[in-house]
Amino acid sequence: MRVLMTGGGTAGHINPALSIADKIKKENPDAEILFVGAKGRMETLLVPAAGYKIETMNVSGFQRRLSVKNIGRNISSAFRALTAGAECSRILKKFRPDIAIGTGGYVSGPILRKAARMGIPVVVHESNAYPGVTVKMLSKYADAVLIAEMSARKYLPANARVLVTGNPLGAEFSQYDRETARKELGLDERPMVLSFGGSLGAEQINRVMAEVLIKSAHQGGLQHIHATGKKGFEAMKGRLGEHIKENTPGIHVREYINDMARCMAAADLVISRCGAMTLSELPAAGRPSILIPSPNVAENHQYHNAMALVNKGAAVCIEEKNLTDDRLWNEIKRITSSPDDMRKMGENARSAAIYDASDRIYAVVVQILKDRKKYKAD
Repeated sequence: MRVLMTGGGTAGHINPALSIADKIKKENPDAEILFVGAKGRMETLLVPAAGYKIETMNVSGFQRRLSVKNIGRNISSAFRALTAGAECSRILKKFRPDIAIGTGGYVSGPILRKAARMGIPVVVHESNAYPGVTVKMLSKYADAVLIAEMSARKYLPANARVLVTGNPLGAEFSQYDRETARKELGLDERPMVLSFGGSLGAEQINRVMAEVLIKSAHQGGLQHIHATGKKGFEAMKGRLGEHIKENTPGIHVREYINDMARCMAAADLVISRCGAMTLSELPAAGRPSILIPSPNVAENHQYHNAMALVNKGAAVCIEEKNLTDDRLWNEIKRITSSPDDMRKMGENARSAAIYDASDRIYAVVVQILKDRKKYKAD
C-alpha cells in the first residue's frame, strides 16, 4: 500500500495525519507513506521527527482580513497557487500513491485536487466541528469526508459521502484513571481545576487565571494546575509572587503540560481553548469544561467546537470578549461546588467520545481501496 498524507500548518492538522499514518503502518508494516507539506511550516519538523518522509511545496494560505500587507500576501499566494499544479503532478507521478489522505490546511488543497483528477482515491478528514474552507472545497472531489463530530455534517454538501469517525487519540486518554493520576501528581481530594491556553499560551487567559489563582489560594477550597505556555510563564510567576507565597499548596504553575492525559484524568474541571484535539480529548477523558474559544482562528472554528460540547450539556462557553476574572471565578465556584453537576457534565462529555477513531478511519481507507480494485476488475 502506497499512501500520500497531507495536511499542515497547525498541530490540529498534523497530529491527526500522523495518527492515521501510524495506524496504517501498524496494520501494514510494508506500507510506504509520504507526507506532503508546506515549506517552512510546523509539519517539516514534526513529520520527520515521527519517522516519515516529507516533500514540501511552496504554497501559502490566503489572508481574510483586508490590509495593504495582506493584499500583497494574497497576490503572492495566488501566484504560488498557479504554480502548485506542476509541483503536485511531479510528486504524484513520482510516488504513485494508491490513495491520498488529507487532514486540512491550505497545503492539502492543490495536491488532493490534483490526485482526484488523476484518478487517485481521495479521503479527507476534518477534525473541527466547523469544516474549513479547504475541506469544504475538497468534499466535491473526495471518495469520503470523515468528520470528528456530527454537527459538522450540515456544513458540507448534501451529496458528499460523509462518515463520523472522530479524531484519532492516544490510548492513554481512555486508560488513565482518576485515582492513579492524582496520586502521581501529588494531589489531595479537593476539586482540581486544570487550565491552559495552548503551547504558546494565551495572554488573556493567563491574565485572568492569575487573578483566579490568587483568589483560590486565599480561599483554599480548590487546587490548580495551570500551564502558561512559553510566553507567559515569567509574567505569571511575577504576578502571583506579588500576592501569594511561592509553592503555595494547591497552586501548580507550569510552562507546558507534557502529560495531558494524566492531568485531564486527575482534573474535576478543565478550562481551555477549544482546538480540534481538545474537542476530542475532553470527551475521551469525560471531563466537564469551561471553554474560551480563540477569536484569532479561521472561520471562528473554536467557537463551533465549544458549542458542540455546550449543546451536549458538557461545557460552558465564555467568549474572550466577555472574559473577566470575576466571571471565570464565579463559573468555577458554581460548577465545582456541585458534585452532581460536575458528574453530569462529565457523563455528557463522555457520551460524545469516540475511542476507536483510528480503527474507523483505517476501515474506510481499506474499503475504498477494495471498491476501487473491484471497479477496475469489472
